[in-house]
Amino acid sequence: MRTCRAATAGKLTAVLATLVLALAACGGGPSPRAWAASVCEALTPWRAEINKLTSSTQQQMTAQTTPAQAKENLVRLFAGAEDASETARRKIDQAGVPETENGEEVSARFQASLGKVRDAYGRARDTIDGLGTGEATAFYDGVRTAVETLNKEYDASALDTSRLDSEELRQAFDEVPECR
Repeated sequence: MRTCRAATAGKLTAVLATLVLALAACGGGPSPRAWAASVCEALTPWRAEINKLTSSTQQQMTAQTTPAQAKENLVRLFAGAEDASETARRKIDQAGVPETENGEEVSARFQASLGKVRDAYGRARDTIDGLGTGEATAFYDGVRTAVETLNKEYDASALDTSRLDSEELRQAFDEVPECR
């Protein structure tokens, strides 16, 4: 009798596990509102960090520092922006795929956009890190070029949430308090 119950319990466990996996495969992603809230919760601190770093970068560009000091500060600032961008990208990845039409594509586009921003900051950091500091004019010309390139790459990576393919997501981004 015990063997029969154990076998039945084992079969029941296997059936339940299969059912759980099947249900998970059929959906289970966050609702558009929950996903939009998660995305905005990831982007809000990222935007604040980027704004702070941008302001600090502008101060470094006009400060009376040596090229070596400016280089050290700018490399650190761009590394911080790169890290903040990766953190936001990772949080959006962790938010999952919204339960809406083209949800995987939308999530992938958000992550790709932040990945491009992260990479742009990384390239700017590497460019500035590679500049010589012996000649101030040449150094600051190189910094200006690196920042101009960063700005172009940053602008090109922008994702316009008003152009989302999903009306549900567009509405969610407009309505959830985390996105205001």
